[in-house]
Amino acid sequence: MKLFCGAAIGGILALSATAGLAGSVVYVPEGSGDSVLVVEADTGRTVRRIPGLEAVHGLAGAPGVPYLVAGSYAETDPAAPVERPEAVAADEHAAHHPGAAAAPMGPPGAGVSLLTVLDAASGAILRRIEVPGAVHHAAVSPDGAFAVATHPAGGGISVIDLREMRMVRYIPTGEMPNYAVFGADPGVAYVSNAGNGTVSEVDLARGIVRRNLIAGTAPEHLAIDPARGALYVADTEAEAVLELGLADGAQRRSFEIGGTIHGMAETADGAALIVAGQGEDKLASVDLGSGTVRFAPLAPEPYHVTAVPGTGTLFVSSRAEPKVWIVSAETLAETGAFDIEGEGHQMVALP
Repeated sequence: MKLFCGAAIGGILALSATAGLAGSVVYVPEGSGDSVLVVEADTGRTVRRIPGLEAVHGLAGAPGVPYLVAGSYAETDPAAPVERPEAVAADEHAAHHPGAAAAPMGPPGAGVSLLTVLDAASGAILRRIEVPGAVHHAAVSPDGAFAVATHPAGGGISVIDLREMRMVRYIPTGEMPNYAVFGADPGVAYVSNAGNGTVSEVDLARGIVRRNLIAGTAPEHLAIDPARGALYVADTEAEAVLELGLADGAQRRSFEIGGTIHGMAETADGAALIVAGQGEDKLASVDLGSGTVRFAPLAPEPYHVTAVPGTGTLFVSSRAEPKVWIVSAETLAETGAFDIEGEGHQMVALP
């Protein structure tokens, strides 16, 4: 694992206390731009850019949690051992750099990718953790204790203990795990398995899949509403969003979207679910009360969607162009846009 020493982390955290961001911000992972762009939530104006994040694809955070977790979709060689300075005792060096030459736990033959833990306020890199294989998406538990990363090629997820800043286990979930979300229980994650039509309910402390929910044919992006006891699943082959009951796993409703669908997000008020219709250059708004669906054009290729609390807006990235639209959650009308470098993947909005 590639680690930063504890003294350095303490200094960075002390610095971040005075370098906090005023107001809500949105973090946009820029994919091939190898960076995360930080922008003001209400205007899209650039606050800063965080460089040094190769092929960043998955990005996750949670309100009140001081960390962001960024996952790389690029694989690399295992880290070389960190040379011990003469002035540092062997046991102290080993404590700060454990197992640097060892491959991370995971399926046999898996490559190595990096999860980077960032200080959300300052953007400082706190730790780089080796994980087994390319990271697609990530999630952070609401209490800040855990982060998970999906590995489509490996059939499972990495679990990171954010208190200890290390990978603690690898949990097989199913073929081609794609997306992950947390509900009300910070010890349980839900992971979509696009290759076998299931969503796994994963107990992180025990390191087990407690049950698998049948979820159409090719489940990818997820959204969760604990108040409704509902999990929303984008079934890309069916071109629809499925509503599953969290208690029994049963399918309650199906919302026809049409075309190639990708990202989705529940609006801040919980009234609607917004779905990116990438293949047909449109946004869909699903009224979660009545079940009615309305559409609005947005081109080219709307991709990832993030609801921005306190603004009444959505941030929607384009898969075809290096840009992010600012969209009214109520009308689905574009109210602004800003340029990015690379592709806008899993965006995070924090107050």
